[in-house]
Amino acid sequence: MRDFLKDLNKEQREAVKWVNGPVLILAGPGSGKTRVLTYKIAYLLSLGVKPWEILALTFTNKAANEMKERAIQLVGDIAKNVTIGTFHSVFAKILRQEAEKLGYTKSFTIYDQDDSLSLIRNVIKELNFSEDNVNPSLAQAKISNIKNALITPEVFLTLAENQFDEKIAQIYKAYQQSLFQRNAMDFDDLLIKSVELFETHPDVLEKYQTKFKYILVDEYQDTNRVQYVLLKMLSARHRNLCVIGDDAQSIYSWRGAEIRNILDFKNDFPECKIFKLEQNYRSTKKILRAADSVIKNNTEQILKNLWTENSEGDPIVVLECKDDKDEAEKVVHFIKEEIRKNKYNLRDFVILYRTNAQSRLFEDELRREGFPYTIVGSVAFYKRKEVKDLLAYLKVIVNPKDDESLLRIVNFPNRGIGDITIERIRAFANAKGLSLFEAMCKLYAIPGLTERARRGVYNFCILIQKYIDLKDKISAGELARALVDDIGLIRYYKQEGTPEAQQRIENIEEFLSAITEFSNENPEDGTLEKFLEEVSLVSDIDTWENKRDAVTLMTLHSVKGLEFPVVFITGLEEGLFPIVSSFYNIKELEEERRLFYVGMTRAMKKLYLSYAKRRMKAGNMFEQRRSRFLDEIPIELVIQHTSKDDRRARIYETSRVRSQALNLSVGLLVEHEIFGIGIVREISGYGDNTRVLVDFENFGRKLLLLKYANLKVITL
Repeated sequence: MRDFLKDLNKEQREAVKWVNGPVLILAGPGSGKTRVLTYKIAYLLSLGVKPWEILALTFTNKAANEMKERAIQLVGDIAKNVTIGTFHSVFAKILRQEAEKLGYTKSFTIYDQDDSLSLIRNVIKELNFSEDNVNPSLAQAKISNIKNALITPEVFLTLAENQFDEKIAQIYKAYQQSLFQRNAMDFDDLLIKSVELFETHPDVLEKYQTKFKYILVDEYQDTNRVQYVLLKMLSARHRNLCVIGDDAQSIYSWRGAEIRNILDFKNDFPECKIFKLEQNYRSTKKILRAADSVIKNNTEQILKNLWTENSEGDPIVVLECKDDKDEAEKVVHFIKEEIRKNKYNLRDFVILYRTNAQSRLFEDELRREGFPYTIVGSVAFYKRKEVKDLLAYLKVIVNPKDDESLLRIVNFPNRGIGDITIERIRAFANAKGLSLFEAMCKLYAIPGLTERARRGVYNFCILIQKYIDLKDKISAGELARALVDDIGLIRYYKQEGTPEAQQRIENIEEFLSAITEFSNENPEDGTLEKFLEEVSLVSDIDTWENKRDAVTLMTLHSVKGLEFPVVFITGLEEGLFPIVSSFYNIKELEEERRLFYVGMTRAMKKLYLSYAKRRMKAGNMFEQRRSRFLDEIPIELVIQHTSKDDRRARIYETSRVRSQALNLSVGLLVEHEIFGIGIVREISGYGDNTRVLVDFENFGRKLLLLKYANLKVITL
C-alpha cells in the first residue's frame, strides 16, 4: 500500500492520523474537507479496522458516492464495505431491518414532501378545519420543526400558547396516526423513529453501538437536534466520533440545523481534539480576503485565519444596475466578456440568487443570447407528474396500505371511479378499520356504488393484486415495463397528441430505463422496495452533473459544497439579501451573512456581485437599496460598475419630496413618532403624492403620505 498520507498538508495529515476519541475538525471553505474525511476512512482501514466498523454520514448522496469512490481508489475494494451514506439513507436501512419492533412492516413507504402535504390536507379536512385558517404548507413546516426538536404532539399541546398552536397539535397527532395506519414514514420520521427505536429497544442500540466503532460526520454544522441525539447515542460506547464542518457555513436553521452543535462540541466532549484546516486551495487571495472581511462581522463564530498560496487574482466586480432587467442583461454581458477574454466554457459559470423567483429574468436573457442553462431546484425528474404517477402505482404494489399513493392513481387513467365512489369507499374503510385497498377488495359489501364504479374498482384491485403477486418473481425493471403496458400509459399520452404529452412519454421511457438499469446493476438486492427507497431520498443536487456545457442557475442554499471558476451573486439588496425577516433578529442576520460568505467562497477565479436600484414586484416597480454586505468588503478589493440614468435623476430632482424618498428604500428600518419602529415595504407615487407602505412592529401596516410622515431612518 502506497504512503497516501504524503498527499496531505501538515494539518490535514495530523487530523487524519488522530483516530481515538472525539475529534472536531474545523474546515474552512476549499480546505480539502472531503479529502480529509476520505483519507481518514482509508487510514483507519490501513490500521486494520474492519470496514463494517466504520460509519460515515453525509448530507447528500452525491457527497457519499464521491467519498466511497475516492476511498476505493486509495485502498481498493475493501472500502466498498464501509457504511457511507446520508443520515436519512443510513437510518432508513436500519429501520428496514428493525421496523417490526415499532409496529411497521419492512416495506413501509417513505413519503416525500408532496405526499406529506397531501396527507396533511386530508387531515385538515377530516378535522373540519378550514385551509383559510390553517395553511397546509405552513402546518407541514411547523410540524417538521416540532418533530425535529423531538417534541411529541402531546407535549406540544401543553406548550401551545394560542388556538392556532392547539390546531397544529391536533393536526400533528392525526398526521402521525395517519402515517402509521398507512405503514408510511416521512423524511423526519426516518430519524425520529430511529431515536424511538434506540430508546425503546436498548438491545438494538447496543447492537449498532458495538458495530460502529468509528463514526465520521461531514458538514456537522448542518446537523439538527435529532441528528445530534442519534450521534450521541451511537458514539456513547466507543466515543470515536469525528465531526468535520465550518460554523461559518451554517445556513440551514430554517430546516432545523443548530449552529450550537458545532460551537458547543468541545463542551459535549471535553476530551475532544480540535484541528483547524485554514489553507484554502480554491479561491484567489482577493476573493478570500473579501469573504473573510465579511464573515468577521458576525459575533457568533469560531475564529479561523484563512490563507491561500493561490494568486492575488482579479478584484471583485460590483455591478450597480438600473433595475432587475438591467441586472440580467449585465450578468449575461459579463459572461460573454469572460468567455471572450479568458476562454471559459459555459459550465464554468454559476448565477446565484436568494429566492427561486429571481431566476426568470436570467433565463429569459440567456435564452435570448442562445446560451444553454441548467436550473438546480427546478421540477426534479422524480417529481414530474407522470413519474410521480408511476411511482404511486409501484408504492401501492409494495405497500397496499399507502392510501395517499392509491388516491393519486385509482382513477388514472380514467376507470369511472369518481369522488362520490371514493368517499363511499373511505366511509366503509373507516367504519371497518381498513385501508382503502382492503376496503376496495370487499367492494360488494360497500353500499351505494354504481355498476360502472364497481367494475372500475374491481379492475383496479385485480391489476394491483396481479403485480403484488409478481413483485418477488420478476425484476423491478420487468415489473415496471409490464405495468406501463398494462395500464396503457404511453398509449394514453400518444392519443393526447400534444408536445407536452410527448415530453411525458419521454420521461416515462427515461424512468423505465432508470429502474431497469437499477435492476441490472443490483442483481441480488435490486428489489422494488430498494429502488423506491433510493428514489425517495434523491435530492435536487444529487441529480445535477456539471458535464453539460451550460450556465448553472441555483439558489445560494443549493450551492454549498460546489465550486465554479466564475460566480455571480445577484439581488444584493436590503430586504432581498439580507432578507427582510432578518432585520429584527441578529441571529437571522448573521445566518444571512454566512449565506453570503458561502456564495463568495464558491468562486475560484472571479466573483461578480450585483444589485438593482429598482426591482419589479407583483407588477409594480419599487426602489431598492444596496445590501449592507457590499459595504463590508474592503474598497481596495472592489471594482464598481455604476448605472447611469440621468433622465430618472432629473425627474427626481424636480421634487423636494421625491428627493426625500431617495433616502428611503424597501427594506429600510424607519421610526415614526406615533407608530414606532417599522420596515418600509413599498414606495409608490411621485412628488407630493409619494406614499410609503410601512410594516410597523406594534401597529401593523400603514400607508403614509411621505411629505407628512416625518420618518427617521434607523441604521443598525
